[in-house]
Amino acid sequence: MIAEGRVALDGKILDTPATLLKSLHGVTVDGQPVQAAAPARLFVYHKPSGLLVTERDPKGRPTIYDKLPKDLPRVMPVGRLDLNTEGLLLLTTDGELKRQLELPSTGVERVYRARAYGQVTQAQLEELIEGVEIDGVRYGQIDANLERRTGANVWIEVRLTEGKNREVRRVLEHLGLKVSRLIRLAYGPFVLGDMPVGEVGEIRQHDLVAFRKSLSGKKRGDESAATVEAGPRKRRDREADSSEDAPATKPRRPRAPATRSQSPRPRRADGPSGEAPERKARPARPNRSGDTGSPGKPGAQHGRARPQKARDDSAAGEAPRGRSGQRPRSDRPGNARPTGGKPRSPRPGGGKRK
Repeated sequence: MIAEGRVALDGKILDTPATLLKSLHGVTVDGQPVQAAAPARLFVYHKPSGLLVTERDPKGRPTIYDKLPKDLPRVMPVGRLDLNTEGLLLLTTDGELKRQLELPSTGVERVYRARAYGQVTQAQLEELIEGVEIDGVRYGQIDANLERRTGANVWIEVRLTEGKNREVRRVLEHLGLKVSRLIRLAYGPFVLGDMPVGEVGEIRQHDLVAFRKSLSGKKRGDESAATVEAGPRKRRDREADSSEDAPATKPRRPRAPATRSQSPRPRRADGPSGEAPERKARPARPNRSGDTGSPGKPGAQHGRARPQKARDDSAAGEAPRGRSGQRPRSDRPGNARPTGGKPRSPRPGGGKRK
């Protein structure tokens, strides 16, 4: 078409196919603008046994295209299934999507169920998780599990991500088994389910878009994707750990030492052993909020401060005093105490009060 001068770009006839295009804008054929590429479409097909996954066969054997509905657009198979292999086969209209799904680097998982004749143990199947080399061909890790036994046959579920030619059959034959039936159950998130044999279904467009985004993330690297996931988990773990410690540390926070702008409370002056501090407490400033815990403040004469002092005195080894046993007023200004009662004896190690 280019050699015939039928293709033009921005009105200029192209004479070479070596032309890079950022978009189809301005490209015409026979004077008609070229339509934008249609969105990729993906179909699931329950392939029956006995069909070749090819467009035509020189030997004249039947192919999937002989059985597909005629109203389907031009589709390409994603991967291949052997002549006698049945199950899920993906068909797409987009070559780039086909390539993405087939590449081992994207790590799209395939799930098969195989019926095989012979004897095998679960331990032998578990060794395949490390991969195996057969006739010079290296096969990657395979997750195989023994489902059940039916007479001389065994049913095995196989999960893999490479999808090399006849991989499942060759690996099981390497273990001494003869595969008599092989069914593909899933390809990535797309599953066969209860779809009838020969049936075709289309994947919804928003599901396909979401799946392609996940493929792009895998192509950039699984390590970075794992980091994004592990970060919030670790933060949540740290928050959970701190929340578990919070009940143990929270009661200790109100017992933090008083700041320099405040005089220590009586229970602060009396340590656990009942000894007075070496420095004498300076007179405290009046507190507008009326704190009831510090002497010399407007709220110190309220009745609710006395039970607190009684508990502290008992903890320091002194007998608790009731309302009748009030301490005398001190001559020192700023350290006023309620009048009446018995004068307080000097504290051990603290010297006599003046």
